[in-house]
Amino acid sequence: MLRSRIEPLYERYLRWQVKHIPRHIAVIQDGNRRYAREQGLDSSFGHRLGADTTEHVLDWACELGVRHITLYTFSTENFRRDKRELAELFALFREKFLAILTDKRVHKNHIRVQMIGDRSLLPDDLLETIDAAEKATQHYSEYFINVALAYGGRNEIVHAARSILDEVKRGILDPATINPDTVESHLNRGESIPPVDLIIRTGNDCRTSNFLPWLANGHESAVYFCAPYWPAFRKIDLLRAVRVYDQRMRLKESSGQRG
Repeated sequence: MLRSRIEPLYERYLRWQVKHIPRHIAVIQDGNRRYAREQGLDSSFGHRLGADTTEHVLDWACELGVRHITLYTFSTENFRRDKRELAELFALFREKFLAILTDKRVHKNHIRVQMIGDRSLLPDDLLETIDAAEKATQHYSEYFINVALAYGGRNEIVHAARSILDEVKRGILDPATINPDTVESHLNRGESIPPVDLIIRTGNDCRTSNFLPWLANGHESAVYFCAPYWPAFRKIDLLRAVRVYDQRMRLKESSGQRG
């Protein structure tokens, strides 16, 4: 009872502290399985609770004015999990992408949904649903949700290198003109994704796990590691993360003034 009264006050306090809102937040949603295990439940329960948390976080981010959210939902390394868990995850992903077609929040707020990652690794029925969600929102440009599925940062850069080499071989691209913009344009991702301002990782693991190395590490994004497993992530945790970004931006402003 006391917590339910204090948390809204603390949320307002944190929001009052923040001046700078990141344009693009990338989230490593870690801890679904560990959360379920500690509750004595099957991992599928943790994944479903994690999906519910994702919806809340998207609402909170929209309230704050964060225009781009990238969710590290399923990595290339996750394919090593057992077949039953993979089938459950793919069914959950399909369900959530299907829900986008009729989600009033998506269409009211003009949210564009797109997948980043290696589509060749995903089952056809899931890809069909992803394609449908992308087509249904492709004309929206107010907010962007980028879902990283079958994604790996090194895999993304390898694909970009292959694509560039192919264009050089076909005479489309002059090797002398290759620059960072060339590489960025060939990354295996959706459209209109700006550099990452803030990475959030839950689950008390302090690493970025091969996530968006070009858009995040290459642009020196702020990073916030926190202890709660993803299903237990709260609005307070999001605001604390945004405060870290805000503190960094204030420091940059201060340094600029001194310079």
